[in-house]
Amino acid sequence: MACTPSGIIELLDREKIPISGRHAVVIGRSDIVGKPMALLLLHRDATVTICHSRTPNLAEVCRGADILVAAVGRAGLVTKTFVKPGAAVIDVGMNKVTDPSVAQSLFPEGHPRLGVFRSKGSVLVGDVHPEVAEVAGALTPVPEA
Repeated sequence: MACTPSGIIELLDREKIPISGRHAVVIGRSDIVGKPMALLLLHRDATVTICHSRTPNLAEVCRGADILVAAVGRAGLVTKTFVKPGAAVIDVGMNKVTDPSVAQSLFPEGHPRLGVFRSKGSVLVGDVHPEVAEVAGALTPVPEA
């Protein structure tokens, strides 16, 4: 089994986030993360929905998730409108942003990550918009570099 999905299961276990009986939504259908993640969650008795960037009403589908795994490869795609209050959100995305307008849409003026962007000309972001922290019960951090 792929390492990232196995690591996510370990993370959920260590943080004592229940899987059995929960609704999990995985955004991403790759053979490396999306599909194996869905299978591991199924094996732990979650009800799993697999979505992708072209899923109709994506935000609505995601709002039903107790566990939301974003692995689609689109910077800031998952906003707080996608997230049920209190849900566990796992951000697998690794996106290098080089467009100033995208960086400004993700980080408010004065945010340290916007400062990183301005000094380096790029910043690493996930698939989950930082505003999701306002509603999520748990949210994985995105590495700085």
